[in-house]
Amino acid sequence: MNPVSEDSTQVRRHDQAVSGMFGRIAGWYDVCNRVLSLGIDRYWRRVLADNVRLGPTGRVLDLAAGTLDVSLAIRRRYPDARIPALDFCLPMLQRGARKLRGWDAAAILPVAADAKKLPLPDASVDCVTIAFGIRNITPRDEAFREMLRVLTPGGRACILEFGSGRERIWGGLYNFYLGRILPRIGRLFSGDNAAYGYLADTINAFPSALTLERELTDAGFARAWHRKLTSGIVCLHVAEKAR
Repeated sequence: MNPVSEDSTQVRRHDQAVSGMFGRIAGWYDVCNRVLSLGIDRYWRRVLADNVRLGPTGRVLDLAAGTLDVSLAIRRRYPDARIPALDFCLPMLQRGARKLRGWDAAAILPVAADAKKLPLPDASVDCVTIAFGIRNITPRDEAFREMLRVLTPGGRACILEFGSGRERIWGGLYNFYLGRILPRIGRLFSGDNAAYGYLADTINAFPSALTLERELTDAGFARAWHRKLTSGIVCLHVAEKAR
């Protein structure tokens, strides 16, 4: 088999497996987020929304939008924003769509789509957000280039993601929680044996914040920086397109 075709097949299988896994836990996703983060996930999303910047289009693209909590946080921060909310797992979007009422339903547009092949024209959004989704995308550089393509000049990408599990936090207490406790609690609530083990594995495999910054600038962003939240359990990465 051609190596390129083999790589494409592996990526497609990975994407299908991840989408299927999130589809299985969609009904428990929000509850597990609250429980496993002790409710701190709401604060993380507010920080993400506070770093969004609107521009001439008035649009913010929310990638890996899932059950739409980030889209709603952006709406609260910017009531006039229009928010295409894209995710490749349709059951997650369907679950999130139940939260949309009134003007939220008019402003937030859930669409099933692949972050590596965005169904949007060039320079069509002022900001791109993605929360706890970039580590599920393979290869990441394709998603970064698509973000850059759809951003207006000077536009901003805001990426909220867990820090690398290889960094010791709270003297290793968090690392113990991540590897031993979190998968068991997630399994208890969701009934899925693989999903929260997968979560711990992808956090442990995720690169350092500085490495991710280099990936963003290598993809073409003019500059990138990060801010650690909750002792580095989560990082907010911000990258800007050249004007």
